[in-house]
Amino acid sequence: MNGKILSKVKYPSPNPTIQLWVVTYMSNGLKVKGLLAEPIAAGSYDGFLYLRGGIKSVGMVRVGRIVQFASEGFVVMAPFYRGNQGGEGNEDFAGDDRYDAISSIELLKQHPKVDPNRVHLFGFSRGGVMALLAGILSKDVCSIVTWGGVSDMFLTYIEREDLRRMLKRVIGGAPTKYPERYEWRTPLYELEKMHAPVLIIHGVKDKNVSIEHAYRLEKRLKELNKRVESWYFKEFTHYFPPKVNRETLHRLCLWMKNQ
Repeated sequence: MNGKILSKVKYPSPNPTIQLWVVTYMSNGLKVKGLLAEPIAAGSYDGFLYLRGGIKSVGMVRVGRIVQFASEGFVVMAPFYRGNQGGEGNEDFAGDDRYDAISSIELLKQHPKVDPNRVHLFGFSRGGVMALLAGILSKDVCSIVTWGGVSDMFLTYIEREDLRRMLKRVIGGAPTKYPERYEWRTPLYELEKMHAPVLIIHGVKDKNVSIEHAYRLEKRLKELNKRVESWYFKEFTHYFPPKVNRETLHRLCLWMKNQ
């Protein structure tokens, strides 16, 4: 059963009010691993799905980041994606590993401290495309936030020469050879199925994921009369200074809770 937790191993938490677990859960027949953070205090909380960037050991889930979000009053699930940290299968870069995100939504809904009607999606960098794909497939999430997020896999291939070898290996070839595979991984083509409001956060000087990804996403959502809000930071790159990062994190959590 997707989202069913098979095992929980306690993980040291840097915050005495937050409990951490490394969980193994089911995702389309695979045993996948992830990090689960929950406030120790009793209560009913919104669920928060954190979708990491990078691939394999690049852009791994960071404990400090997960605890930051949990401290804002969420139960947070952060999948490592299939094939990572001892999980079964192979990571697919916005391919079949989208189901690891979908199954994580189910995991959150089944969590005893989560209001099953209040689950939010957050994606950073490559996680942005994961959040959008999961939001298209899950009709009942409350909100979607993409921060420095990918929205167009064709554009990623064009812009990131350093990633082309990896993309060819994972996807099977270049977009000129397999356009349908890149289209399937690009949420811009299916945004009419999106129901949740979207918040786009992006640094205009971002060289890892260009601002064009944000512009294309915003333009398409507006064309479809979808609810979208954009926070653009003209002076920042892919990474924000610590103080602004913390302030933006707090603001986006408030935005989520208002949806």
